[in-house]
Amino acid sequence: MHVDVNCDMGESFGLYKMGDDEGMMPHITQANIACGFHGSDPNHMRSTVELARKNNVKIGAHFSLPDLAGFGRREMKIDREEMANIILYQIGALKGFLDASGVALSHLKPHGALYGMAARMEHIAHAVADAAEVYGVPVLGLAGTQQEMVYKERGIPFLAEFFADLEYDDNGSLIITRTHGEVEPGYAASRVLDAVRNGHVKSVNGKSLIVRAETVCVHSDTPNAVDIAKAVRKAINQLETA
Repeated sequence: MHVDVNCDMGESFGLYKMGDDEGMMPHITQANIACGFHGSDPNHMRSTVELARKNNVKIGAHFSLPDLAGFGRREMKIDREEMANIILYQIGALKGFLDASGVALSHLKPHGALYGMAARMEHIAHAVADAAEVYGVPVLGLAGTQQEMVYKERGIPFLAEFFADLEYDDNGSLIITRTHGEVEPGYAASRVLDAVRNGHVKSVNGKSLIVRAETVCVHSDTPNAVDIAKAVRKAINQLETA
């Protein structure tokens, strides 16, 4: 059994700092680097690529709706063709820095509101797939949603993602808020263990949900993200060596 630990990172912008990317790197295997539309800029993209390279962490493009002011956590009405172009633009920006550092693009992951839209809306999932076809790498997403169905129909590699530091509603959708509060590390680790071993997690109201966890996300902007990542990685390591 192998389960990756991924982190949305490289989201600082100009003089504004977001998350402890350096502190997170030793505890993750996949870095989802922001591509400039919800966070990051050329300097932060380059430095985060280098940080991941030095830590032997796989690098993916973390693309978003064009909503820098709202950190990509507000939905927008965009058609399939425009959305695919927006995604390609962002992946291309990160790919330039990857090429400069001699690092391969490992995976793709929508950010924030776009992630939720791709899970629910077929045309948005197809827009992601339109861009993903160009690169032939896996896309991270929620199992059992439009993401998985559309990607698999089109032969796009898919990695089922579980979120250690976000709650799920009774329908199995992520509860995405503008800001993240602290999450008790032991609680996050126990949820991950239940998801990986048993394929279940409790919703925010206590309903048992069916989930899959091939990769587990800890957000870098959760206030105690490093402590959560440590606890999650320790729990996964114990599972993998059991």
